[in-house]
Amino acid sequence: MKEPDTRMLGAPVLPHDEASLMSVAAEQSGMLTRAQCLAAGMTDPAIRWRLSRGHWIALHHGVYLTVRGRDDWRTGALAAQLAVDGSAWSHRTAAFVHGLNAVPPKEIDVVIDAQHRIRPRRVVLHRRAEADDAVDPLHWPWRTTVEETVLDVSAVGSVDEMFAILGRAFQRRLTTEQAVLARLAARTRHRRRELLQLVLADAADGAKSAMEVRFVRDVLRPHGLPIGVRQRSTSPDRRELHDVGFPEQRVLVELDGRLGHEGREARVQDGRRDRRSAAGGWLTVRAFWPDVAVTPCELAVEVAAILGSRGWRDPGRTCRRQGCAFRLGSPGGATSAR
Repeated sequence: MKEPDTRMLGAPVLPHDEASLMSVAAEQSGMLTRAQCLAAGMTDPAIRWRLSRGHWIALHHGVYLTVRGRDDWRTGALAAQLAVDGSAWSHRTAAFVHGLNAVPPKEIDVVIDAQHRIRPRRVVLHRRAEADDAVDPLHWPWRTTVEETVLDVSAVGSVDEMFAILGRAFQRRLTTEQAVLARLAARTRHRRRELLQLVLADAADGAKSAMEVRFVRDVLRPHGLPIGVRQRSTSPDRRELHDVGFPEQRVLVELDGRLGHEGREARVQDGRRDRRSAAGGWLTVRAFWPDVAVTPCELAVEVAAILGSRGWRDPGRTCRRQGCAFRLGSPGGATSAR
């Protein structure tokens, strides 16, 4: 097991001689900072000589690449972190390093303590109180923990991006709902705090009540759709309960609040239940948190069309949301371009 790095979070190692300087360069993908060079006994003229002869390349102010030919994303991202003393990768930069995003970001995000008075160039700087508490102490180059990274991206990105990064974090078992909720408790001003609490609590305790309430409140009722029957059973023994049923149209809506935990066994069980319902003439459709929380009007259009194909003849209505996708048309035949 890797031993925790004992250096102060965000602080680069200061070598004491040429041998240790080269060791640090190897650890830092061939890069050194001016402070490290001076600590090892090198002078400013010696640094300038190496730069002028092309032996070293200045990637940032005070950050030098000592080996030629390295121009990959990670080298550039580490150079940006080294250029900001006391910093750590954060937001989408940390998300990519953690494996939560597949594509590296164009801009490098770093976080520093709010008390630091520096103005670096060519990086996106985020200040926060007690920044060290957000940094993963077991991994270098420094980056925020998975939980803090998820919350950071959720705060600056779209709701769709929030759900995507939550799903990947849980699917890859990098964190848990409880761990993210624990970190969220300290961030009382998070812009999506209420939605995160609903989604994470829903997934954590297995209850679907929050999602069902939003489905009725934001999808069905404001668009004039039938409310349906919650916890509807299609079997005589009531062993299998479905989230919302529309008996007259024999349509079932399953609200899936799982965020990345749905393994093969769960999918197989869902498929078997859907087939059993279909044998009795029921059509099962599934909706997910992004459908209910991000695009409720579009989901209403689709539910209306499904109900209309099975005999529902009410035209429904547009809701008060600006740019509501629901368009009045033939009964049960609302249309939209999703």
